[in-house]
Amino acid sequence: MSTGRLEQFFVVITTFNRADYLANLLDSVAELNPAPDGVIVVNNASTDNTASVIAAAGAKLAALPSPIPVLEHLLAENSGGAGGFSAGVERALAAGAQWMWLMDDDVTCVPGAIGAFGPWMEKYDAIVGRRFDADGNPFFWQNNFSAFLGFPLPVRGNVFASANEFATNVGCFEGMLLHADAASSVGLPDPRFFLNWDDTIYGWQISLQRPVMYVNEFVLHKARSQRSIDLGIRHLNDSSDLSRFYVMRNRGLVGQYLRVHGRFNRVGFALGTALTAAKELLRLVGVEKTLRGSGRLFAGWRESRRILAATDFEPMPPLKGQNIR
Repeated sequence: MSTGRLEQFFVVITTFNRADYLANLLDSVAELNPAPDGVIVVNNASTDNTASVIAAAGAKLAALPSPIPVLEHLLAENSGGAGGFSAGVERALAAGAQWMWLMDDDVTCVPGAIGAFGPWMEKYDAIVGRRFDADGNPFFWQNNFSAFLGFPLPVRGNVFASANEFATNVGCFEGMLLHADAASSVGLPDPRFFLNWDDTIYGWQISLQRPVMYVNEFVLHKARSQRSIDLGIRHLNDSSDLSRFYVMRNRGLVGQYLRVHGRFNRVGFALGTALTAAKELLRLVGVEKTLRGSGRLFAGWRESRRILAATDFEPMPPLKGQNIR
């Protein structure tokens, strides 16, 4: 990478027991041109051969004409995507990262992605690029977070019809590019989410201070196929009982963050929770063709009420010792 505002660009990956996908992702990182300055792989206590994949990739990237260091950050227990990205951002900042490109392990990078980001990095501190799905089609992701509902609403139409940038107010840890200033201003991603809502709320908090921009640049390929249905204004993919539990449970954390920022509306939030449950039931019936798993939604909702009732909630604090604009 060049010097100045574009220096110290790190790829930050969170992985758990998907060694084959991770190997393909790290192979694609080796093909990035321009190349990143470093790679952080957060190993979420994987029990497969993830460690050996990381070691092999580290040796491969170290042997490139311009070596790329690969740092494994091993967690003692699986902390979910939320905990993984929290640890990854912290480790990247400690390593001197100015830019952190966050991604799951089931994607691959478009070779020219960093160069495509370049002009936007001169203007913004939080950027989300576009993705191809596993079939090579553009992946639908265009949302705005309604603070009244505590719920992200899909945006209709072609958001790039008149410009190659679209101001959003949510994040996506499957490809979000983050400057150290933005991370420092709101703190690390909150590991208490474990799964779901963590990137939405992180992006929303950043948007209260500076733009979060969705840009018309394809930077990632989704490698893992998922069953889905097309609802016209959004797509719904298949899920899991664990995800169903946390998507409802974490409504409690969403509500607490809304309170922190003085944006919590009890009636609106209840409606947003009902919309969340309805979306997940539609996912079960429309995509997975079953109602099994609906009990996990109810269990998550009960836990969310306990979290929302807590009076001692504290948000993640801004980071000290970092340059905050």
